[in-house]
Amino acid sequence: MDISYREIYAMNKEEARKQVVSSYIALGNISQVASLWHTSRNVVRKWIRRFEQKGEEGFRDESKKPHSSPRKVSQEVEQKVLEARKKTGYGRKRLAWYLAREEGLVLSSNTIRHILSRNGFKGRRKPRKTFYPAFWAWEAEKAFSLAQVDTKDILDKGALGTKLWTHILRKRLPQYQWTFCEGKSRLRFLAYSRELSLVNGLCFTFLVMLWLRRCGIDSEVIWQTDWGEEFGGSNPEKLAMLEEKYYQPLGS
Repeated sequence: MDISYREIYAMNKEEARKQVVSSYIALGNISQVASLWHTSRNVVRKWIRRFEQKGEEGFRDESKKPHSSPRKVSQEVEQKVLEARKKTGYGRKRLAWYLAREEGLVLSSNTIRHILSRNGFKGRRKPRKTFYPAFWAWEAEKAFSLAQVDTKDILDKGALGTKLWTHILRKRLPQYQWTFCEGKSRLRFLAYSRELSLVNGLCFTFLVMLWLRRCGIDSEVIWQTDWGEEFGGSNPEKLAMLEEKYYQPLGS
């Protein structure tokens, strides 16, 4: 199996846990399941135990809320904070100042933030508009219809070790890796560059799509990115311009 437990977990936690338990039911061997999914035996044991105790409900995240909160403010204090918020519309820092001056109530801004959050005051931020819908890798029914695309700075001394890290610097080798991972087969295309830029992103798109066309793959390919500027960023107008000028003519 090419896909690992960690890769599925990053996309859908419950599905990853379910797949591990399903493999154990089929194989009946914890070590084999751990090897199959590239994870530890403790992880496999944990989700088998949860499944045996609670069934599929056990795949869900359990609440980490403590049974008691001795340092939690009283209901009376919490109500004063909420009334002050409704009256003034202040944020947490100004509310802390207002309550100390008007009520003689000394609370930290973090405590006020928790009180407001518990009672549905989420601030004024607007959710970012989504330009493309999101899909999961295992939802791809047709090969080369969905690809997960990413970039990575590989100049990591902790991961490479001093010898390889020094070699890359001395030889002035490219430090950025570009990855195109096809959702159905998990086939990967890799490229390297010395800088992250939209120009290099377009070059990578052209290289991959022209290779696919050369091999007779003529269907539309959805590129799922993480809003990186090297693929156009998150601005809907900019993405629409890039799609019309570059991506659509390539069928991506």
